[in-house]
Amino acid sequence: MRITVVWADGPQAVQEVALELPDGATAAQALTATGWPLLPRLHAAGPDRLTLGIWGRQAGLDTPLRDRDRIELYRPLRVDPKVARRERFQRQGAKAAGLFASKRPGAKPGY
Repeated sequence: MRITVVWADGPQAVQEVALELPDGATAAQALTATGWPLLPRLHAAGPDRLTLGIWGRQAGLDTPLRDRDRIELYRPLRVDPKVARRERFQRQGAKAAGLFASKRPGAKPGY
């Protein structure tokens, strides 16, 4: 069966490997077949811990794979997306942000 393993080491640094594995292979076997030394980071308990997903859904190392599965390795987030959005909004101000930023003079709020 054909499996694709994807790992982004950093922004715009995506590595992708296509593998041929026997039927009944697990995600751990696919990661071992890539040759990437990432298995310790999946077992780590700190901020450097990776998580694993198959087609965007979280999975474990013992998950059996199906033909044409895509295994994705996820890095931890550096910044909480909600905090980043608030900071971005404060930087650019309320005038330039939002769907209704440029409204007609004298129009009702929200139109």
